[in-house]
Amino acid sequence: MGDPARLGPMRWNDVTFDPPQLTIDERYCRGDWDAPKSEASNATIPVNLSVIERIFHLKSITVNVCGGGPGAKAVRRYRVIKKDGPNDLVFQSVRTGAPMRDNNILSRFIKPAARMIGLPFVNWRCLRTSHATWLKMSGADVKDAQAQLRHSRASTTLDIYQQFVPESQRRVVDRLSQLAPKRPIPKPLSC
Repeated sequence: MGDPARLGPMRWNDVTFDPPQLTIDERYCRGDWDAPKSEASNATIPVNLSVIERIFHLKSITVNVCGGGPGAKAVRRYRVIKKDGPNDLVFQSVRTGAPMRDNNILSRFIKPAARMIGLPFVNWRCLRTSHATWLKMSGADVKDAQAQLRHSRASTTLDIYQQFVPESQRRVVDRLSQLAPKRPIPKPLSC
């Protein structure tokens, strides 16, 4: 989840089970390696244990790749993870083990998965915006959301990424009544 320039390439030593977290300390975008955009971008973030389990599951997956041009029936079988040493990339091209380009990840994997669940359009930005908004809906403090998204300023998280959600506003208003002491409703005066 995140825009590829912000997510960066993960290596196996950046993924830990205890506690479940990911470390982002490099940036790879459109073939260029660099440092993260800011100090906030260079961070370790907590993730759900199921994310870590799915990442490690990649080591056991093989895929069939059709080749040979139109009408050809040639199929090659590749392991999804070519090398899994501490400094090897987690997300590698299946053929060579090179870093995957962000536009290939989006078009080959994320967009088809989104269409399967009924989302007509998805890109890196809407994934980050959705994550920020879901953090807000789950009750995350803005500073927690800022750290999770690795923004330098909370205003970026609030003004650009977190979206207004009417249902969330209704829940907050309903919770306000829990703060006030319960008092009987007075009966209307009659003439």
